[in-house]
Amino acid sequence: MEYREIDAPLARPGQAIIKIRRIGICGTDLHGFEGTQPFFDYPRILGHELAGDLVDFDQAPGFTPGEAVTVIPYFNCGTCIACRSGKSNCCTTIKVCGVHIDGGMVDYLAVPSAFLVHGQGLSYDELALVEPLAIGAHAVRRAAIQPGEFVLVVGAGPIGLGTMESVRIAGGEVIAMDINEDRLRFCREKLQLLHTVNGVDEPMEQIRHITRGDMPTVVIDATGSLKAINQGFRYIAHGGRYVLVGLQKGEIQFSHPEFHKREATLMSSRNATPQDFDMVMDAMRRGLIDPTTYITHRVSFDRVKAEFAGWLDPARGVIKAIVEKD
Repeated sequence: MEYREIDAPLARPGQAIIKIRRIGICGTDLHGFEGTQPFFDYPRILGHELAGDLVDFDQAPGFTPGEAVTVIPYFNCGTCIACRSGKSNCCTTIKVCGVHIDGGMVDYLAVPSAFLVHGQGLSYDELALVEPLAIGAHAVRRAAIQPGEFVLVVGAGPIGLGTMESVRIAGGEVIAMDINEDRLRFCREKLQLLHTVNGVDEPMEQIRHITRGDMPTVVIDATGSLKAINQGFRYIAHGGRYVLVGLQKGEIQFSHPEFHKREATLMSSRNATPQDFDMVMDAMRRGLIDPTTYITHRVSFDRVKAEFAGWLDPARGVIKAIVEKD
């Protein structure tokens, strides 16, 4: 990482300028930094979990200068088969801010006005966490979770935690699995989850016991670990669904007979839609989700370079790091 001076952006037709106040650090950022995220090329300015003040804009009816906003950072074309089908989150030519194009680790960011989201009275911290929570909400909507069914969420990082919250809101019975006991303790103490499983301690038997022998009807991977993704196939109940939120460069491998005899369903879940953003912000306002409990590390913008690599170390106990800008 390095710091650079660049020209401040000017608002072009159909664009808005945001003064950045908060930047959430995502697993995508960390994987991009270590070179394991498949959609990155370099150099790249990171940052897609954003909150700030609206400075200038064009074609943004209903917005006012100075108001707090966040951004849907998935800039879609609006005309491809996915967009025409209401699946703007997997547009064929999507440009994700901070992934395919430069992102929000800047003083001022220009974005298409159509992707602005009103702050709706939420704090900068809350607004910066809408996007990662929306990813979990989208995965849960993809899974079509029914009240009372067991849902195994593998990975208790920020995306996994948000997914667990959405599972709970949907009425599912959450089983949290991770190999980091501190994160599992966080699930029990902060999210009040009854079922946690350490993935290094005979997880199959633990999961079978919790589900009374049935196994989970939904398994959601939020690890971004190829080993964990491949192992996740073992935990699906007969007739169950497996949803991949985590992403890796490698090839998935699983037993076809074991998958086939279950008549299981495999699906990916990419990004989120405006509907998911609305659901998350409504849940925040109603007190169903308190995202600020996830924030374990804060750093000023001028300390990001010095601190960033350390956030990859599990010993640091990072759940969610937030970059603050004046």
